[in-house]
Amino acid sequence: MNVKIVCDSASDLHQQTLERHSIHSLPLKLIMNEEEYEDGLTIKPQQVYDRMRQGEAPKTAQVSPQAFRDAFSEFARNGQPFIYFAFSSELSGTYQTAKMVEEEIKEEYEDARFEVIDTKAASLGLGLIVMRAAELAETGGSFEEILKLGMYHATHMEHIFTVDDLVYLQRGGRVSRTAAFVGGMLKIKPLLHMEDGKLVPLEKIRGTKKVLKRMLEVMGERGTDLQNQRIAISHGDDQERAEKLAEMIREEYGTTEIQIEFVGATIGAHAGPGTIALFFLNDSYK
Repeated sequence: MNVKIVCDSASDLHQQTLERHSIHSLPLKLIMNEEEYEDGLTIKPQQVYDRMRQGEAPKTAQVSPQAFRDAFSEFARNGQPFIYFAFSSELSGTYQTAKMVEEEIKEEYEDARFEVIDTKAASLGLGLIVMRAAELAETGGSFEEILKLGMYHATHMEHIFTVDDLVYLQRGGRVSRTAAFVGGMLKIKPLLHMEDGKLVPLEKIRGTKKVLKRMLEVMGERGTDLQNQRIAISHGDDQERAEKLAEMIREEYGTTEIQIEFVGATIGAHAGPGTIALFFLNDSYK
């Protein structure tokens, strides 16, 4: 029996991609106007961005313990080995909840074979890890091989991104109110990255055009063998800029496989419309 790959909706993988690779995705929750939605299922990113532009401030919630129990126990009952690649534990309590449920399920089903992995990744950074693991699972890779490959991609995944308006990060407590106000006045665009699963400011850049150019430069400084790896770009309802960045990457580094998707509802609720994020490996593609 092939290993089942499990993730959560913070991977920002399109439904068609999930189905094509038989990936089981558990939705995080979004709360808007006191209504609860399931990320990617009962609300789409476009709807979230439209409502944010109208002034709504969505809140998010992790995957529920019961959702994990239902999925994990079904796989265990059927003797299905699986690996759950989780959204960064530094950005959500989802991983900790999954670990709690893991203990319960392994007590009930002593022969169950599964692991819960903190990828320290988000959006298509997580998505790329999950896709690569799923491809190996499809070709009959062993549990150990898939685990090792997934951890390799998680360890070497770079996240470089910018937001269009600091006010959304300010609402989520990522930057101060003053910084958001001054940044907006001066048209300063922050460049951020991930360090050990945490969101960390990298540079401040004045002007939208300069941001994409700098993202391209950072990619060259950090990336390895960019021509021969799959990279990804996610965007907060700004397909045009995402396509422009992809074209710049093709011209500069000769990369042929570039996946472009929306920043999903959960992450988009904190990053806001106009977000552009770039994901690639800082070591050889495997």
